[in-house]
Amino acid sequence: MKVPVTKKKLIDKMFKSQFIEFLVRHNSLTRFGFDAWIFYPGMLFNDLCAWWGDRGVRLRAHEGVDFCFYRDTGGQEHSLREKAHIPMMYEGEIIRIEDDFLGKSIFVNHNIYDDRENRLHTIYGHTNPYSGVTIGKVFGEGELIATIADTGKKTTKIPPHVHISVAWLPKSFPYERLGWKTMSDRSVVTLCDPLEFIECKYNVEQYGSDIIKT
Repeated sequence: MKVPVTKKKLIDKMFKSQFIEFLVRHNSLTRFGFDAWIFYPGMLFNDLCAWWGDRGVRLRAHEGVDFCFYRDTGGQEHSLREKAHIPMMYEGEIIRIEDDFLGKSIFVNHNIYDDRENRLHTIYGHTNPYSGVTIGKVFGEGELIATIADTGKKTTKIPPHVHISVAWLPKSFPYERLGWKTMSDRSVVTLCDPLEFIECKYNVEQYGSDIIKT
């Protein structure tokens, strides 16, 4: 059944994804007394700088949010590890899997439409999809679809993390054209701040001497 929604309902608490609850649970982050996510400049939607390496200027504005660092209830900072489990934000169908610069990106459509008949999509970047995650397969909200890719052998010196993007696309858009190049075409794609869709406690902080955590 198609679920039509308005922007007001999308940002209503009842509609927000419990993605973080699933992420915390599936990765046993509560063993530290999980408190909140930490975002540095460059990790949030539409940021223009990188948060790794020399922290230079991005070629284009950040298309989503990078989840990597979090703080426990005792004030200690931690980071996600490679092979951390990644859950689905909403029930949806896998429609494309393509390489990105750290791993693979998984594109998913959802049976959720806005009042202009645009369909909701989520993208999970820098992953290693599970063997059963194939195009056409449907997964429920909170089901695991991948692990975070191992970045240890990459020259970028970027910590393991999961990138989340949320976008509206016309329901007639051909999926064979989907990809990160398409995501930058604002005449076709309406990118959204994922934090408007996710129940999430977080803090935005400035850089210390080094944010590459172990």
